[in-house]
Amino acid sequence: MAEAVFIQDGLSIDYTPSSAVASGQVVVQGDLVGVAKRPIAANELGSLALEGVFDFAKEAGGGVTFAVGALAYWDAVNKVAVTDDGGGAHKLLGKVAKAAADADATVRVRLCPCAVPTESASSSGV
Repeated sequence: MAEAVFIQDGLSIDYTPSSAVASGQVVVQGDLVGVAKRPIAANELGSLALEGVFDFAKEAGGGVTFAVGALAYWDAVNKVAVTDDGGGAHKLLGKVAKAAADADATVRVRLCPCAVPTESASSSGV
C-alpha cells in the first residue's frame, strides 16, 4: 500500500457542519482555521478556504494595531483578529498582508494553515 495518496491541493478542505455556516464565517477545528467562501447548510457538504487573503474583523479603537508581516490570531469567543495567541486560546490565522491602524475595523491577513514553531519546539529539535 502507498504511504500517502493525493486527495486535494489543500487550498480548501471538505467540511460538513452540524449547523448552518454563513459565507465569510470563520470555522475553527482544533488548530485549523478556515473560512467559508459560500454558505453551507447544516449537515451538507461544503468547503472551507485554508489559503487566500481575507479581511478579518478586528477591534477598532481598542489600541489594536497590526504591522505587515506580523502574525494574526483568531479570537473565536469575540470573533475578531488579535495580535497574540492568548496562551493558546487564540488560533493562528496567518500573516498580516496590509497594516491595520487602531481605528480600522478590519485587518487583511494571508491565511496560513501551517503551524508556526514555538520557542520550545525549535530548541528541542522538533
